[in-house]
Amino acid sequence: MTSLAKILVIDDNSKLLEDALPMYGYEVKTAHDGLMGLKILDENQDFDLILLDVVMPNLDGWETIKAIRANDKISKIPVIMLTSVTEANKQISGLKFGADDYVTKPFVLPNLLARIEALLRRSSWNKDIKQLKPLPFVKGDEISPLTAREKEILSLVAKGKSNSQIAETLFVREVTIKTHLNSIYRKLNVDNRVQAVLLAQQTEII
Repeated sequence: MTSLAKILVIDDNSKLLEDALPMYGYEVKTAHDGLMGLKILDENQDFDLILLDVVMPNLDGWETIKAIRANDKISKIPVIMLTSVTEANKQISGLKFGADDYVTKPFVLPNLLARIEALLRRSSWNKDIKQLKPLPFVKGDEISPLTAREKEILSLVAKGKSNSQIAETLFVREVTIKTHLNSIYRKLNVDNRVQAVLLAQQTEII
């Protein structure tokens, strides 16, 4: 199956994007710091977009974006910076370095996906992209309604909370959260928490 685009994720905490983006049809390669990202780009310039974290070890996002824009072979690749920095002057500095867009952490996945699609369209990678591909793990089976408690738990999962953190928030035991999650997976016909969150967000369950 042909991918929508080939994306390089340069982020020292990239598991969510590494798991989620392929479910929407994107081919993903990851690097855990700027030095590794630049090495990958030196070996292969065939990327349609780069997702670049700001705070990373060895070489941060600011220095990485400057190196990307200084290299003629890769300088035209669109870059979305992922940052917890909210000060306007810092974001302006990043744009001056050559960032095409910003997404502030913690981000909402559908928002990031929309930004990716819009930037790919603006960069003329594929003007025929109309909408995100359906989630490939969805088999078309009818999903069962979630209880109010299950929706509450899934909303906390979507915010990146661990089982122990959710249990502490809801004043229950961790095993109770695991039981609810297993029920959620069964009702949504999915296998894990990432798939559950993606399906719930796409179908506006949460």
